Amino acid sequence: MGKTLALVVFAAALLSAQAPAKKTTAETPEARAARIHKQAIVVDTHIDTTMMLGRDGWDFMVRHQPESGENHVDLPRMREGGLDAAFFSIYMPGTVTGPEAVKRALILIDHVRRLTEQHPNEIALATTAAEVRAANKAGRIAALMGMEGGHMIDDSLAVLREYQRLGVRYLTLSHSVNTNWSDSSGDKPAHNGLTDFGKDVVRELNRLGVMVDISHVSDKTFWDAIETSKAPLVASHSSMRAISGHPRNMTDDMVRALGGKGGVVMINYSVGFLSNERYEAQQKNVPSAELPRVSWEKIVDHIDHAVKLVGPTHVGLGSDFDGTTVPDGMEDVSKLPKITAALLAKGYSEQDVKNILGENILRLLEQVEGVGRQLRAAASKSD
Repeated sequence: MGKTLALVVFAAALLSAQAPAKKTTAETPEARAARIHKQAIVVDTHIDTTMMLGRDGWDFMVRHQPESGENHVDLPRMREGGLDAAFFSIYMPGTVTGPEAVKRALILIDHVRRLTEQHPNEIALATTAAEVRAANKAGRIAALMGMEGGHMIDDSLAVLREYQRLGVRYLTLSHSVNTNWSDSSGDKPAHNGLTDFGKDVVRELNRLGVMVDISHVSDKTFWDAIETSKAPLVASHSSMRAISGHPRNMTDDMVRALGGKGGVVMINYSVGFLSNERYEAQQKNVPSAELPRVSWEKIVDHIDHAVKLVGPTHVGLGSDFDGTTVPDGMEDVSKLPKITAALLAKGYSEQDVKNILGENILRLLEQVEGVGRQLRAAASKSD
């Protein structure tokens, strides 16, 4: 009986080995891109949707149509495009200064905080990388805040500290005009970069664990910030000057210096920043209807150029949605998966794509938080 049973088992095993293997369906490029995009924590470091939040009758929780010109971002389209976290910009023109700028900034901060309070099951206020990850794990969108322009601190480190307490996690040193302490790329030089107080602002941002943002600043301000900062920096929404000569874009040397210090350049989707042809036409005041069209693939070109300079761990996404004219094919946030698919088609690894989509900026946020803790601990010991 034992020998017979052994023969039966052997025969069954032999037949099983000879049976044709079941065919496995290969993952299509589209399915692979969708899977990776869903697995990633996708972060955008600059959306100007904050201005819409205070508009009567406008609802962030309702899907709007991009062709109507209403806006680029709302909750349904964030879900559709897989955008898991965004820095809501605290912005007003640099010509608004003094107490009025502080008042308006506080109102914008309140808009973001109230949005998260009114919809706690959908949106979570986040101030750290850990809170972004926790929100993502819970299926909630993470709302962070970045302040677009040093004019809003009203030349006061005390005001800056209050913004940090309210949740602001980066400060753009200057916007399109100079502040009293920082030169802008959109204005004539007044300070030869950062003044002594401007350098104090950078040091205080380091101590507070708030990212120093060098988008919009003059080249000299950039180099002063790089030299002064003890923490890696961010370019929250900038692109490559080697592709489009707009002064808002970064030179190759600037990108290398930013990456060399551990920072991240977040690629901007603004058509004038993406296309030199478009930028030059704008400079010649060509009527808007006659301006060259720009395709969304240009975003990928800028990402690819930056990666070739500093590698895939120092590049991310900073769209400028709701604050600029976006390229054809990237009409709103729902189109974000196109970028993932395009990077994979170029041969980027899954991890490289996930890094660009969000892991790089989360790492930077963690590093800046860590520098802040170290500086505060060192100051406490010396007291």
